Amino acid sequence: MWQKKGLIYKPDGSLAHSRSHAQVPFAYKHPEFLRVYFSSRDDSGYSRPTFIDVDYDDPTKILYIHDRPVLELGGPGEYDETGAMPAWFVDMPNGDIWLYYTGWNRTWNSYRLSMGLSVSHDGGITFTKMFRGPIMDRSIENPLWAAQPSVMREEDGTWRMWYISGHKCEYIHGYPEPYYRGQSATSTDGIHWKISDVPTLDFDDFLHAVGRPSVFKEDGIYKMYYSYRHTRDYRTDRNQSYRLGYAESVDGEHWERKDNLVGIHKSDNPEDFDYQMIDYANCYQHNGKKYLLYNGNGFGAAGFAYAVWED
Repeated sequence: MWQKKGLIYKPDGSLAHSRSHAQVPFAYKHPEFLRVYFSSRDDSGYSRPTFIDVDYDDPTKILYIHDRPVLELGGPGEYDETGAMPAWFVDMPNGDIWLYYTGWNRTWNSYRLSMGLSVSHDGGITFTKMFRGPIMDRSIENPLWAAQPSVMREEDGTWRMWYISGHKCEYIHGYPEPYYRGQSATSTDGIHWKISDVPTLDFDDFLHAVGRPSVFKEDGIYKMYYSYRHTRDYRTDRNQSYRLGYAESVDGEHWERKDNLVGIHKSDNPEDFDYQMIDYANCYQHNGKKYLLYNGNGFGAAGFAYAVWED
């Protein structure tokens, strides 16, 4: 089971790029400290990636808070004009770091998401877009949009990706609500992707949206933490909102949901930061222990916490 250890960070609103939200935390390991990248919002509600550094043994001990975004938004008309949300960081053989991220475009009544790729040459302090356009966008396979990839480079050089794919939108209470499921793709270069026609996590009576897959490999098995929810009243009804799920796969393409093994749930205490929802988990290991970063209420508005796996 996961043992919850407490809230790590919530923006205090003092930084112009980070007035609110610490969404989709990602654990990036440095030799002496853990760097946690996340998405924060400015006064206009636009998202940008930034980070904090924390102590490995006690992640609630914050060592440094970065005072600016690591990636700026795109120009007028570009896919990331109104938001850039970090998804996955990959160390490259030449020392560069690739950041796969979600680009946001606001539309007149909703939003559109696309998948971008940027690179850092300075150890992850600043990133620049590798291409003006997205590496994955709406298409035959992704009717509405494609976003939030989890990326792995295998020992044989094959790249794998698991991401969320928007498939339809319906008006609920007068607001267009998207339905999105899990998809996977493979690549030879990490840039050009072949999308599988086998859904990673398909729709069912409750799973109407999948939030942020986080995949790792353990004992030869692909393992995934993800969040999922209904489309109706999920912002206000905790019974409809995000909760965490868990799945396993032998080949990385065909997955079996094992949500009963997820080992962590929303709090039953209305005062807690994860009472309304629990979402956007990221799993990492350090010194033989397994850790989980995750968001709570308000899709990251309440900040992020951590848990430790205990058998």
